[in-house]
Amino acid sequence: MATTKTGAPLDRGTLDTLLRRRLFYTPSFELYGGVSGLYDYGPPGCSLQANIVDTWRKHFVLEEDMLEVDCTTLTPHEVLKTSGHVDKFADWMCKDPKTGEIFRADHIIEEILEARLKGDREARGETIVEEEVTDKKRKKKVKDIKAIKLHDGVIQEYEGILAKIDSYNGEELGKLIVDYGITSPTTGNLLEPPVSFNLMFQTSIGPSANLPGYLRPETAQGQFLSFNKLYEFNNLRMPFASASIGKSFRNEISPRSGLLRVREFLMAEIEHFVDPLDKKHVRFPEVADNVSLRLLPCAIQELGKTAIVEKTIGEAVKEGMVDNETLGYFLARIQLFLKELGVDQEKIRFRQHMPNEMAHYATDCWDAELLTSYGWIECVGCADRSAYDLTVHSRKTGEQLVVRETLEPPKVWEEWDMDVDKKWLGPKFRKDARKIEEAVAGISQEERERLSAVQKAGGKVVVEVESLGSVELEKVTITKNKKSINVREYTPNVIEPSFGIGRIFYSLIEHIYWSRPGDEARGVLSFPPKIAPTKILIVPLSSHLDFAPIVTALSAKIRRAGIPNKVDNSSATIGKRYARNDELGTPFGVTVDFQSLKDGTITLRERDGMKQIRGAQDEVIEVVRGILDGDTTFGDAVTRFGEFQGQELDE
Repeated sequence: MATTKTGAPLDRGTLDTLLRRRLFYTPSFELYGGVSGLYDYGPPGCSLQANIVDTWRKHFVLEEDMLEVDCTTLTPHEVLKTSGHVDKFADWMCKDPKTGEIFRADHIIEEILEARLKGDREARGETIVEEEVTDKKRKKKVKDIKAIKLHDGVIQEYEGILAKIDSYNGEELGKLIVDYGITSPTTGNLLEPPVSFNLMFQTSIGPSANLPGYLRPETAQGQFLSFNKLYEFNNLRMPFASASIGKSFRNEISPRSGLLRVREFLMAEIEHFVDPLDKKHVRFPEVADNVSLRLLPCAIQELGKTAIVEKTIGEAVKEGMVDNETLGYFLARIQLFLKELGVDQEKIRFRQHMPNEMAHYATDCWDAELLTSYGWIECVGCADRSAYDLTVHSRKTGEQLVVRETLEPPKVWEEWDMDVDKKWLGPKFRKDARKIEEAVAGISQEERERLSAVQKAGGKVVVEVESLGSVELEKVTITKNKKSINVREYTPNVIEPSFGIGRIFYSLIEHIYWSRPGDEARGVLSFPPKIAPTKILIVPLSSHLDFAPIVTALSAKIRRAGIPNKVDNSSATIGKRYARNDELGTPFGVTVDFQSLKDGTITLRERDGMKQIRGAQDEVIEVVRGILDGDTTFGDAVTRFGEFQGQELDE
């Protein structure tokens, strides 16, 4: 499936050139040769990222009344040791022993098997459109692809492996490398068996280096450690959610694919704390029948297939495909958020993690994956982390990270108690007395009721004790007592939606990128107006001095209305000036012409259709404001004002 807005094949090299030329992003430290996996954002990139984050904050933090926090990126070793990241936050890498070149094991298998499948399609007569590849090593790999027809059974094997590539462990990846003859794509050398590589950047805190630490790999741990304070801030009410937006760091083995795999990136994470016995969500009915998702459950992946199942989130939860309402609610809200950004709804799927792929803390997890020219890319993860994090941190620190819920009315029940006379038990059994006490404590309520009946009938009360066998309790009292409890104590479970802002940033650009018919070199980025870096381009008709005062005043008036704008008074034609800003995704253009000098009216041009309207300045600003707020459309404005065709612009 083509990933561009119009469905045309993507020339990734052309798009990448556009993004770097227009300074959406650029490699960091380029004057020094650059460092792979590190990028700087330029002015339009910063604005786009800020608009994505602003939309996220309004969609989740404000709409869901979440508690936003900003935690430090430096994290002590002990915290991440407790959370499991020191031991388990790793990928598998393999090395070319002759050159020392390192590859991520699952990626090299994936690339080579995909290349063989592509060679098979060529051998069968399909036309394969190759994208421009700038990396020398990858270019060599692509050039070496041979058009060789594969047996149908081999094709099925390859497709099955690719469908499950994220679920293999190190031993399994090593076996695949051997079984399928995976070698270094640059040298053809055999690769060493995969070894685990921890992805965290290690550092030390303080001048003495006595306190080892890491740059955080996620924002979650700071939120978990603040649980008690947040719970108290929320007036001891459950459920509730915290949220955090900030940088995280992962020392990727082989960064590639531009912004999709980097070593420093912006995350937006939510930790929704919920009662483990009640994972319903009060707002689930709002989305249950109104939001349909394209789902790829693990049951289908286990068959080596990638067929999509489309269901409403209500159906998916009811059938047990999605574990609970709260998890389902957030999957639906993620879908609606991506739609609001302008992500193509046909290029989203929610893939469930396979059991052996699941993070060490998760009981269920779904990834929102977006289709790009690089394939399906995980952009949002939504995991049920159970009570793992709060439990391990509580156990390590001795601090109770729990909820105490007052029960009204109190919970009342009856229970069988067994009390062994310790004055009889101790002298008779001495060192074995504790074993007997433990055995008695482990007797079920049903068995205690049976023993009570035996005792009342004059029989002997006998229990089984490990290493002692059957033991008669000569002096034991068995009674049924009424119990009550006023406070229930539990460790909350956590539902965590985690967003990779950079991945969403890039995937969105592929989805909204297109070219004018007959002018493929002229790229257009069709950002939704409220997401676009700049909303209005102001262009005076010419460099005539009389235009300067009205342009300056108009720009200030638009700024006061809270609308970002930019003036282009260069000598280029109006058409070329608009074209330059189509590349930046600017949704509207305002032209100041000689008619503006006479009556103060201006024209408003819409980016995608290039239609124009003409009106007074305040009217035009009102139209743009209404479109940004979602209250009107440009089509409504054309109906209201009529299409303006008085200017002949060099488009």
